[in-house]
Amino acid sequence: MHLTYDVIVVGSGFSAIAVTCNLIEQLPASAKVAVVGDDPGFGRGTAYRTELYLHRLNVPAGRMSLLPHQPDDFVDWPKSHGRRLQAGDFASRSDYGLYVRDTLARLLRKRDGRCRVDFIKAKAAGCVERYSSTLAFHLGNGDEIAGKNVVLCLGVGNASLPVDPDGVPPSLRSRIIENPWRLSWLRRVAPSDAVCILGSGLTMIDQVLALRAHGHSGKIDVLSRRGLAPLGHAWKPPVPLPIDVERLPETISGILKTLRGKSRTVTDWRAVMDGLRPATQALWQRLSNKERARFLRHALPWWNIHRHRVAPDVFDRFEKLVLDGTVRFHAGFLKSLGAEEGRLAASYRVRSTREIAEIRADWLVNCTGMERAGISHSPLLKEMSRFELIVPDPLGLGIQADAASEVIASSRISPARLFAVGALTAGQFWEITAVPDIRVQAKAVVEEIVSRG
Repeated sequence: MHLTYDVIVVGSGFSAIAVTCNLIEQLPASAKVAVVGDDPGFGRGTAYRTELYLHRLNVPAGRMSLLPHQPDDFVDWPKSHGRRLQAGDFASRSDYGLYVRDTLARLLRKRDGRCRVDFIKAKAAGCVERYSSTLAFHLGNGDEIAGKNVVLCLGVGNASLPVDPDGVPPSLRSRIIENPWRLSWLRRVAPSDAVCILGSGLTMIDQVLALRAHGHSGKIDVLSRRGLAPLGHAWKPPVPLPIDVERLPETISGILKTLRGKSRTVTDWRAVMDGLRPATQALWQRLSNKERARFLRHALPWWNIHRHRVAPDVFDRFEKLVLDGTVRFHAGFLKSLGAEEGRLAASYRVRSTREIAEIRADWLVNCTGMERAGISHSPLLKEMSRFELIVPDPLGLGIQADAASEVIASSRISPARLFAVGALTAGQFWEITAVPDIRVQAKAVVEEIVSRG
């Protein structure tokens, strides 16, 4: 079967749903849209599918509306469920997933005057230029569809274990949790079991709190390269300090020196980070590839813990576990995984030394986060790269795109237009994985599509 659409959206995560909602709002009734993805939890993705109430958004509710031109939409949403939400609250991620689903459903219920939207539950397996004006996709179900405009909304997956667990006997393999978001593993953990978590970012905090909520009371060892953990939002957020990007140096060392100096002029360092927030994309675009690479190599871990903060009550709850010794941090480089005396054994080189240490645990949980957006994790993107329909970002941050999120390619000859939204455009925008950024990008891409007819 072959069908031609005005727009094809490839993906089934938040980026895809944001683009789809904007298409419904902006396209004429005569337009046809296809949304292609094989994730049954369309639009919710990993982040918003969790049901644990302690898994919160790390952005205040007032900045989480799916549609940027309706800023109070998410804050007002709970009213229909008999609940209240303030703009400064950090809502549960489960609630946000339901809100996203409800927003799409509300727009789809408008039968009159809206475009046709076909949701195709299949994986896009290949892409070719066809019919001189479209890009055609071969689907996993055997069908083929073609589009005059295509928006790639492919996210990223969980990062793999940093080492191969060859030394772990089969009897213990089930105690290595490679994807912690499949929360059924928590039911198998005994209250006193020792747990080792690889990675010390936001996912680690989520899993620590999930363990506690499921009755776990044992020790938790956290191993990461630098032993750094995310910081918390302030209970009373400071007024952001305006940052003039044009007056900042163009080197990472110079920028850090300037920002450290500004942080000494305010009562709370968060004022500097929050002032930089609206200008982060512009700052990134001023940097050369050499300076971007230096940032990724040397400054990224410190950026992450200051920039991607957790809700204040969640941070307080986690910090108590650290202060009482329940959660213990280790800074080092994982060398191997094995077994000793019937338990898992993680061998690592202690940071800044040649010393080799070992953590023994009943469970090992991979919380190294999400892999960087790239081509290698997607068969579709690998094929598109082979045909030179897309070009990898030189730093491994997705694919090359211009300031309008249109994909840059050397060999595409048809007038069909190809865009990317979300993590795939990190090379161009850097800050493009959070809802406040993606929703603006999604709206702008749809406006670009509409303006060209």
